[in-house]
Amino acid sequence: MSIAVSASIATDHLMRFPGRFADVLLADQLDHVSLSFLVDDLQIRRGGVAGNIAYAMGILNRAPLLVGAVGADFGEYRAWLEKHGVDCSTVLTSDRAHTARFVCTTDDDMAQIASFYPGAMSEARDISIIELAESNTLDLVLVGANDPEAMLRHTEECREVGIPFVADPSQQLARLDGDQAVRLIEGATYLFTNKYEWALLLQKTGLSEAEVAAKVGIRITTLGAEGVQIVDRDGTEVRVGVVPEREKIEPTGVGDAFRAGFLTGHTAGLSLERSAQLGSLIAVLVLETMGTQEWSLNKDDALERLTEAYGADAAAEIKPLL
Repeated sequence: MSIAVSASIATDHLMRFPGRFADVLLADQLDHVSLSFLVDDLQIRRGGVAGNIAYAMGILNRAPLLVGAVGADFGEYRAWLEKHGVDCSTVLTSDRAHTARFVCTTDDDMAQIASFYPGAMSEARDISIIELAESNTLDLVLVGANDPEAMLRHTEECREVGIPFVADPSQQLARLDGDQAVRLIEGATYLFTNKYEWALLLQKTGLSEAEVAAKVGIRITTLGAEGVQIVDRDGTEVRVGVVPEREKIEPTGVGDAFRAGFLTGHTAGLSLERSAQLGSLIAVLVLETMGTQEWSLNKDDALERLTEAYGADAAAEIKPLL
């Protein structure tokens, strides 16, 4: 199955604050907050939702098609992704703006404060999924956080020509109104959110859980350290725990990694449970690494961790995809 990943492509600026945001953010003073955090470290890494997901799929030998807009500064990043199995042939290069920037500070609790500069990403709305489908096989399109107009266009075009799609609005839910959010999820084969985004989606749209279920196929809600909740088309619920981490280094990109592992597994024929277990494995590898695309996959170690977390049968079923 050919998977296209339409979402942001960015450079990440990751910093570490040696303390807790909760200790300095005063609830009754947030209307005029003015703070500067002295950080201990700065890491500049490749990132963006599409870049992270595509990289992980490439590591898992899925050869995804990257769909997004970048600046002229993308050359080195492009070479990196292509080296790791990502098809970048349809990426749009802007002649006016730089590749998007994500600037994020993480505290000792793994809480984060971040800003995102879209740059060339704003031109992703000029990319047509219908035109891409004329020269590329698109069996599934992931529509992730991106320029909002691009997200709406790509979702609508998938519905128009009958291409199954993944709705993954994530952090862009904050920018969308209720009607736009409904347009993004209507008819999705998969709907991804984290726990907070799921609550925000319900609040913004005014829909009940049952009404969302009637609009989408499979709902996947990540729950952080509590694992993931999956609700199938028939209402069957599956819960999967996490692969225990050896250390926590940087949480940026963990959700992207889970999505890549889950979709790689499920589109290859694994059950929902096994797919979530593969996603959880890839997620923990990112959590234990500084940078969203600096991790690598050691098959023997991966099988050992899967066995410890989920049992020998799970490891044996997932093994062919590693």
